[in-house]
Amino acid sequence: MRLGLHLNDYSHLGEPKDMGPALARIARSAEDTGFARLSVTDHLWQISLIGEENEPMLEAYTTLAFLAGHTSTIELQPLVTAATYRAPGLLAKMITTLDVLSGGRTWLSIGQGWNEQEATGLGLPYDHHDGRYQRMEETIRICLQMWSDSDDPIVSEHYQLGQTLNEPRPVSQPRPRILIGGGGELRTLKLVARYADAMNVWGGEEAGQKIVRLRERCEEVGRDPDEIEKTALVTFDVEGSGGVDAVLKDLERLHGLGFTTVYGWVPDLGSEAQLEVLGSKVVPEVSSW
Repeated sequence: MRLGLHLNDYSHLGEPKDMGPALARIARSAEDTGFARLSVTDHLWQISLIGEENEPMLEAYTTLAFLAGHTSTIELQPLVTAATYRAPGLLAKMITTLDVLSGGRTWLSIGQGWNEQEATGLGLPYDHHDGRYQRMEETIRICLQMWSDSDDPIVSEHYQLGQTLNEPRPVSQPRPRILIGGGGELRTLKLVARYADAMNVWGGEEAGQKIVRLRERCEEVGRDPDEIEKTALVTFDVEGSGGVDAVLKDLERLHGLGFTTVYGWVPDLGSEAQLEVLGSKVVPEVSSW
């Protein structure tokens, strides 16, 4: 099993002038202690599950580019990009650029997006539920063409690209990997079955059911579900009730369900001390599973 460190709370990194150095230290520590992936949330305001909306929030791709410059091997991705926040052609270019400059370490990790308040607050495109699903699929198709040998135009229901020119080409071969996140068992998992290299779901009680439903969606489209990596998101709270043992028990549960990569966010992460505990007591244990 592989572990990813997920960053979704920047409120413990100090004053704005201190946040860059603190993030760089955390990223290097995550890489040094054996985390395979480093992901950041794609929100523009903090969400209520984590804190107050006016707490610090960094833009995802700017942050990933910064982290790429302070690491050398760890894979980098948003978890997950809101499909409506960036025009698809620009998004493909951003991911390509990050992939080139990081030496092939980035992903297209995408979901439909759900935070209407931040989107409308900052004047970003949003849409109704069906519209966001359509935009997500169209975005994936546009990215795939921009990573192909074709620079032909694309006209879809929501987007019109006159020429899908994209140079330089990605370093990742044959293209950057695609992860689709979300819990929808019909439409989201059908998109996973059609397009994705990995799926991501919340690692709670219903996580195992998502794998069962993914197998059904794969059967519908004629794809082998074993080709798709199953990933989940949980909390790595080594200082909470149960400590390291509770974290390991949760990871063991997910491994038994069929998940091979688990991303975790660490509450109140402001230093490398918690990562050192994870790196010394959790990463070595689960790496052999």
